[in-house]
Amino acid sequence: MILPIVGYGQPILRKVARPVEREYPELKTLVSNMYETMYAADGVGLAAPQIDLSLRLVVIGFRPYDEKTETYGDPTEEHTLVNPEILEFQGEKKFFNEGCLSVPDIHEDVLRPERVVVHYWDEDWNEHTDVAEGLYARVVQHEVDHLDGKVFVDRLSGLRKAMLRRRLGDIAAGRVRTRYRMKSTNNKR
Repeated sequence: MILPIVGYGQPILRKVARPVEREYPELKTLVSNMYETMYAADGVGLAAPQIDLSLRLVVIGFRPYDEKTETYGDPTEEHTLVNPEILEFQGEKKFFNEGCLSVPDIHEDVLRPERVVVHYWDEDWNEHTDVAEGLYARVVQHEVDHLDGKVFVDRLSGLRKAMLRRRLGDIAAGRVRTRYRMKSTNNKR
């Protein structure tokens, strides 16, 4: 089931998400719905607060894109992170252009370490500790920020945020068009 995505300015995006309990009902269904939602919006990562759930749950998936047909292929890599915790940041910090399904139509260069050590459980409650590198490391950091009540624009300079203030205000007010469903900010949508 494709779920609506919460937009910038909604209070849940500023809350620290609570841990997922082992007894959480229908966890696998929720994970499946999150993947379906993420892929429908052409995303590579989605955190539970982005679908209006204050849970420490993230899905990450990569699909090849064919420029000739302008279509995506089947996922080549998927990661479900339940209660993820970044244990260590490693390597050089690098800028990379990031976007976010909760902050549509805004893409900015964000400085982050190139590797992280992340501890988490999968949806079957198997424990993992991975060294994430490259795009996977970038997406892990971006999504864990969501679990900690942060969005990527928080990592921009004050000047850059000031330049985006009007566009961010439009998103917060629900004045944005997307190809995917966004959760209404008022009763008019």
